[in-house]
Amino acid sequence: MTQTEHTFRAMQTIDGEMPYLLHLPDGYEETEESFPLILFLHGMGERGNDLDLLRTQGLAKKLDHQHDFPFIVVSPQCSLDSWWSLQIDVLIRLLDEIIATHRVDTTRVYLTGLSMGGYGTWALASSYPERFAAIAPICGGMDHWFDLETRAQALSKMPIWTFHGAADDVVPITLTERVIAAIEAAGGTVKYTIYPRVNHDSWTQTYANPELYTWFLSHTLSGNDQ
Repeated sequence: MTQTEHTFRAMQTIDGEMPYLLHLPDGYEETEESFPLILFLHGMGERGNDLDLLRTQGLAKKLDHQHDFPFIVVSPQCSLDSWWSLQIDVLIRLLDEIIATHRVDTTRVYLTGLSMGGYGTWALASSYPERFAAIAPICGGMDHWFDLETRAQALSKMPIWTFHGAADDVVPITLTERVIAAIEAAGGTVKYTIYPRVNHDSWTQTYANPELYTWFLSHTLSGNDQ
C-alpha cells in the first residue's frame, strides 16, 4: 500500500495544521491484527507544506519504493519556520490520534529521524521515554536549551541505536558523542554506528539496512533487551 496524505489539526502549530504521510502495511485491511509503528521525523530541508518534499529523503523516500514494509509509518511535516524540538506536544498528540484510529501494537512503537529529525528524536524520546520501545536518531544532537543531564537520565533505560558520518560538516559527530557520553554517565548504553568517510547523509545507508528494522522489532515496551 502506498503512502497516503493526511492533515492533523493541531492548534499549537503556527498554522493550526500538521500534514503527514501514512503508510499501512500490505494486508492491513484484510486482518484484525495490530502492527508495529515507526514515527519518522524528516530533516530541515523537507520543512514546509508540500508532502512531496518528504518523499525525497529518508524513510518516507524508501516507502515509495518498498510497499511491503511491515510497519505502520507516520511521517509528519514540520512547518517552514519551526523546528521538531518545538513541536513535541503536537507530535505526541499526533501519535495518540494514530493509535486511537489504527491498529497499533503500542508495545512496539519506534522513533527515528535524520538531521533536524535526529534532534527531534532525542527531544521527543527524552520527553516521553515511556512511549517508545526503541529509537534511532541519525546525525542529530540534543538542543542546547535542554538540560542534557536530565534528558540523558530519561533515556538511560531506552534501547538506542544512533548513526553519524565521521566527516559530517553540517552536524558535527561530536554532538552525537556528547549525548552518548551523557547517557552512559547516567548508566545507560547506546549502540553506535560511525560511517568513517560519510558526510551529512548518513541516513540513506541506515534506512537501507534491514538490520535496523530487525533491531527495532527485537525491543518491546513490555520487555526491552539491549
